[in-house]
Amino acid sequence: MIILNDTDLEIYRELQDHLDKQPISFPKTESGVEIRVLRHLFTPEEAQIASKLNYLPELPKKIYRRIKEIGLTPEQLEERLDKMYDKGSISRASIESKKFYFNAPFIVGMYENQLGHLTKEFLINSKQYLKEKFFEKGYNTTGIPQLRVIPIDESITAEQSIATYDGLRNVIENSEGVIGIMECICRQGKDLLGDPCKKSDLREVCFTFRGAAELQHEKGLARLITKDEALSILEKVKEEGFVLQPDNSKRPSYMCCCCGCCCEVLTNQKRFDAPAKLFATNFYAEVNPELCIGCGVCEEQCNMNAVEIEDDTSIINKDRCIGCGACVFTCTQEAISLKKKEEEISPPKNTGEKIKIIMENKAELARSAK
Repeated sequence: MIILNDTDLEIYRELQDHLDKQPISFPKTESGVEIRVLRHLFTPEEAQIASKLNYLPELPKKIYRRIKEIGLTPEQLEERLDKMYDKGSISRASIESKKFYFNAPFIVGMYENQLGHLTKEFLINSKQYLKEKFFEKGYNTTGIPQLRVIPIDESITAEQSIATYDGLRNVIENSEGVIGIMECICRQGKDLLGDPCKKSDLREVCFTFRGAAELQHEKGLARLITKDEALSILEKVKEEGFVLQPDNSKRPSYMCCCCGCCCEVLTNQKRFDAPAKLFATNFYAEVNPELCIGCGVCEEQCNMNAVEIEDDTSIINKDRCIGCGACVFTCTQEAISLKKKEEEISPPKNTGEKIKIIMENKAELARSAK
């Protein structure tokens, strides 16, 4: 383990404090593991630069005004920013051929951007950080999840009304622009640690849309596919019993297909006593005891440990059920159905509005704490 000198430690602590003020917090821990995570993602010079970035996209010339003391020229700054983007430690957007740079959250952001160049050290430190502090004091604090859960189409009855944004096929068919497919970062990490996915051999299951797909394709991380190819992949995903989690907006830029043994969101959230309240979801599963034969398939399929067999009947814990529909899709007796919650959660219209709402909630929580 590398021992940091006092100067470098101060630089990384300043970055941690800066990131903690972003929409998705990056909290401090007693163990200091978050510094080890940052050291993997940033050199000391890069950490100084990142400490001056905003969570909103900005042009390099605006950023340069805040980092003059580092001693870089404007050209050198842009070169460093591009390198940081290539490493996945910050985000970049292109608007009318101009490049804008901004801080990325740890999840969904910096962690996922390590696809293709993961190391065991980074994975071990990241997993410790996620479990020790990040989800409890970072991801969950504002009440606005980064992801939402949409049900498998076949788990919804024809009689039920369903919003366009909750329809699986709608996510694909209504997506304008290009579609990209990527390997799952979580399963790639589990493979690297010698603990492969227990649910599926599928790896290429993470979707990106529009500009996000183009950027990931430029990096060599995403393969561009047609809508028909996307729908074909989704058929395989449904058969494997994955949870479908698009970006929490009506116009998602990505969609993850997740399992309860690999996904860092699912595995960390289900550690809590009532994880269902931590997800943006409009459905829950219900069992018809007259049809259930207690075969246990639903218990095995559930990614959130929400099902138990008691007296040869499936019992669903609504505090844990996130309404993904995996149990409905695989029930041989058609004994399980999805029910719509009385109060429907409508996602923000796009990612920008989601970030704005998260920041507003965070500011209100800070005011209330004073």
